[in-house]
Amino acid sequence: MLTPDFLRSKFDAGLGYCDYLGTGSPHHRKGWEALHAQTRLTDAQSSLIGSFKREINVIVVSGIWCGDCAQQMPVIDHIERASGAITCRFLDRDQHMDLAERIMLCGGLRVPIVLILNEDFDLLNFAGDRTLSRYRAMAERLLGPSCPLPGAPVPDDEARAMLQDWADEFERAHLMARMSTKLRQRYSD
Repeated sequence: MLTPDFLRSKFDAGLGYCDYLGTGSPHHRKGWEALHAQTRLTDAQSSLIGSFKREINVIVVSGIWCGDCAQQMPVIDHIERASGAITCRFLDRDQHMDLAERIMLCGGLRVPIVLILNEDFDLLNFAGDRTLSRYRAMAERLLGPSCPLPGAPVPDDEARAMLQDWADEFERAHLMARMSTKLRQRYSD
């Protein structure tokens, strides 16, 4: 079970984005750095995320070696930087199997998995291993006659759609926290 105490302990064991990235080899960091440089929040996304009032804690279960992680998780750093209310911590899946085994998708140990939590470490949202726009783009490529090489760059339109998907996940979680009876009573709002 994903209790608040368990999730808090995992959050406390995690690393910030830059420290997590530093655990990888130059070869593995290259893909992460490329998408990070490619990613730009729109003014509307920055404004929305910057307006968050409730504290949001995020656990990203990842693998620095993982192509899907490299092609998606740098956007999480941009989302975190856009809001003083969001704090993200990255965990290597293989070093935290006690968590990984509790958050399997489709019967497998998938990465990335993003757990969005409120200030009390109650689970608000659980997302992974790919956003809807990422799955759509992959299906278009992989279910057809061709397949891209691993490490291929992410097309700009796909990167923008994926960023919007992640921004939507954070907005949904923030609104859930904002509307929480427990937190509204706590803050008299």
